[in-house]
Amino acid sequence: MVTPDVMPPRLHTKLLVKPTDVQPQFVGFEVIGTFNPAAVDFDGEVALLIRVVERPIETRPGYIALPFWNHEQRSVAVDWRSLDEVDLIDPRIVRIKASGHIRLTFISYLLPAFSRDGSSIDRFGEHPMLPATRYETFGVEDARLAKLDDRYYLTYVAVSPHGISTALASTADFHSFERHGIIFCPENKDVLLFPEKIGDEFVAFHRPNPNAHFSPPEIWLARSPDLIHWGRHERLLGAEASWASVKVGGGVSPIRTERGWLSLYHGHIAPTAAEQRAGSIGQYAAASMLLDLGDPRRIVGLSPHPIMRAEADFERLGYLPNIVFPTALLRRGESVDVYYGAADTCTGVARYALDDLLATIP
Repeated sequence: MVTPDVMPPRLHTKLLVKPTDVQPQFVGFEVIGTFNPAAVDFDGEVALLIRVVERPIETRPGYIALPFWNHEQRSVAVDWRSLDEVDLIDPRIVRIKASGHIRLTFISYLLPAFSRDGSSIDRFGEHPMLPATRYETFGVEDARLAKLDDRYYLTYVAVSPHGISTALASTADFHSFERHGIIFCPENKDVLLFPEKIGDEFVAFHRPNPNAHFSPPEIWLARSPDLIHWGRHERLLGAEASWASVKVGGGVSPIRTERGWLSLYHGHIAPTAAEQRAGSIGQYAAASMLLDLGDPRRIVGLSPHPIMRAEADFERLGYLPNIVFPTALLRRGESVDVYYGAADTCTGVARYALDDLLATIP
């Protein structure tokens, strides 16, 4: 029996996409990550937008490769920096000593994929969403999807020398994408849309990253009349999620249930001293949350503990081990499928009984 103190059982867990499943888009690059997928029901299938991460294959002794998108030439390029010029923060990030600014050791884009059964990939799309604008110099990352009217809207993270912002795009067919520009300026990510208007407004979760450090990053709500102009910002969740010792962020677009809007959010658990010495960044896990159907500012309940942790080998081992990062939740009758990134390397899908997820919330 599942209770708030018992992690719900998975009905199944599937490794959906791994880096070797995807051919690189850029000459001289290799795919090192296929994770953090957006997912939505589309024309009798599940359509996904998978974050694909590539890095240069070439290595040079004493140097590190820092790729970027040259939006004027519409091509990828590489900065080679001496190791003496940078501080290595973790496998993903370096800090330029002269400026104090950070750079990524990879570049990301979004690849459509399609699944008839939701548990295996039938085909990949031929038209990935590559970086394009000056706000996407270091890549586009971590999309979330919601169907609103007759279009599919995706929020995604745009990374550049101007910071980490969130942009909006839409598609009708997952072949072509219309960009609508930045909707949350730096530093802000983990933006996801509710699947319907509440009252006469669109609603979104977002997660500002405060540089002043008065608090760790927290989940906020915002409202919009048109998906472009956002306001009425209100804090939703932070330190109440005491199991997440570093920070929390929105995970999946919520689904409507009789008890309220059900969503999953992620939390970062700090590494132990021994883990930190070994280079670990800690763990990412997920917990459940219910919001009032008519007033999503009101939290109906929270699971007191994570409901999803890294268990399978592909979740525990990878580029950044011990990470599960839910990014989509699709209802399947009395069950739900959770799509997620695993170890910053692979895409997985786990099925749960809906009642079991609801039972985690007192």
